[in-house]
Amino acid sequence: MQWIDGIPVWGDPVDESSLRQIRNCARTADQVALMADHHKGYAVPIGGVVAYEDCISPSGVGYDIACGNKAVLTDADAGEVRRRIKTIMDDVWSSISFGIGMKNQEKVDHELFYEDAWKMEAVRDLKKLAREQLGTVGSGNHYVDLFVDEKDRVWIGVHFGSRGLGHKTATWFLRAAGAKDGMDVDPCVIPVKSNLGAEYLECMKLAGMYAYGGRDWVCNRVAKILGARILEEVHNHHNFAWRERHQGRDLWVVRKGATPAFPGQKGFVGGSMGDISVILEGVESKESAHSLYSTIHGAGRVMGRMEAKGKLDRKGRVLRQGKVTIKMMHDWVRREGVELRGAGADESPHCYKRLPKVLEEHSPSVKVLHTLKPIGVAMAGADEFDPYKD
Repeated sequence: MQWIDGIPVWGDPVDESSLRQIRNCARTADQVALMADHHKGYAVPIGGVVAYEDCISPSGVGYDIACGNKAVLTDADAGEVRRRIKTIMDDVWSSISFGIGMKNQEKVDHELFYEDAWKMEAVRDLKKLAREQLGTVGSGNHYVDLFVDEKDRVWIGVHFGSRGLGHKTATWFLRAAGAKDGMDVDPCVIPVKSNLGAEYLECMKLAGMYAYGGRDWVCNRVAKILGARILEEVHNHHNFAWRERHQGRDLWVVRKGATPAFPGQKGFVGGSMGDISVILEGVESKESAHSLYSTIHGAGRVMGRMEAKGKLDRKGRVLRQGKVTIKMMHDWVRREGVELRGAGADESPHCYKRLPKVLEEHSPSVKVLHTLKPIGVAMAGADEFDPYKD
């Protein structure tokens, strides 16, 4: 950790665009921090932690409200899963909907659809969409993975958020608050005691329940494909806000691409499709308070999507050559023994930092409980554009 202009910053090298954004956030926040997997976001950097005593920031939570990770330990036999991995991943790919605007092929009901919050103007017309999309994964860096750990036990891991519900909810509140569109703008900050602030908190909590429900459904569905029981669950949002007490003050702590890591709290942090992921646990340290008991949510990108895959015109002609090819991606995952479904060059391991190096930056405040090696990865296809910006 290093202090830059009074801000605790993790990571080497420090991304200057992210640093500019967190400096700007610090102008209106009571406390800020920047995690080691940081990169530029919309108004607030990914990997940014921003805390307010009496305010909430919809741009801090981001467009994908309650995006997060869930990992479950199963009793599946690892040898059998390896033998059947092609068939298993085919079943995952055909049973679960990946991509933008997709509907779940199976009808899903959930108690969250009977919450009073659906009466609010921001979400009252979104229930049908939300019902249809519950349990769908989306695109971008969202995934369904199968892992084996250091004891050769099988884990299921998923990463996605509140889908169209979260994106449309965030958009509604940002417009209602008069927020400017774009990345290099001031963060949207609303007093929690205002009607708009109170309504945002209720709708954010609803989107949080929705994201939890979707990740629960997908993990249960994959366990069914494996014919396995779930033995243990680790589940976290990393685009959310919590009311927490820090150094004698009650704060709304907004984590955007950052995982809560209080002492004893477990988290699932993903790497890339060809790298390890981990189950970690927060530990007390001098650094913990400076991070507001937060840690990384992933490995962090080293190149943007267009830089990775290049740019084509509408006729498919190359306007700018990308740095990563599909062949490079497949060579990497094949070398690591990963059965891949979907994905594009902009999600190749080449586009990400190595997770062990990023974890080392936060080693005083977290410990790794389990190291998970991917054996199966499913993501949306290469042609999917992800509008759910954060």
